[in-house]
Amino acid sequence: MTLVIAFIGEQGAVMAGDMREIAFGGDDSLIEELERELYGGSIASDGDLAERAGAIGVTVRVRDDKAKVSQRDGVLVGEVTETEGAKTSRRRLYATKGRYAIADVVDSRLRVTQRGRASNFVVLGNDITKEVANQCIQGMWEGGTIQDALRLIMLTMQIAASVTASVSRTFVLVHTDIAADISGAIANDSRKGQSPD
Repeated sequence: MTLVIAFIGEQGAVMAGDMREIAFGGDDSLIEELERELYGGSIASDGDLAERAGAIGVTVRVRDDKAKVSQRDGVLVGEVTETEGAKTSRRRLYATKGRYAIADVVDSRLRVTQRGRASNFVVLGNDITKEVANQCIQGMWEGGTIQDALRLIMLTMQIAASVTASVSRTFVLVHTDIAADISGAIANDSRKGQSPD
């Protein structure tokens, strides 16, 4: 699980997601220990991650090419994945002008857990990325335009990448300025078997 952050405003919505995907190999208890350290914020750089993984005998494969956010017919969709051993869970954020919904995908079933309206920031991620995002939002957001929110989101993505190896330095930004049909997008994903594409 890494970082997806969105701002849902009255004039539109903007969303960013990093592109990092990390696969671990080795003993499950050692992998869990490494994940706790990584997602808790004690591993800041890729070098630190490789060094710590090597020290405890866990293999790590890092890719920075996974698009976690997209725009479909005016609905912004972002997804984070969390893997614990063989179990994978996903959380998906749907956003459009003025509204958003969060859904959990469990055992290939999509269940909406939260709905909200403008003006809100929504953050999906691990402990350290949520902490960084919340500090940025609380410390710098004083209201403003969608462009102000976009600048804050870009800064947050850059700061998160500088403090944790769980986030890539590259990220994808999407935006919409229309009030699209979130319920329709969710229903469509449910019918298609949860594919975000």
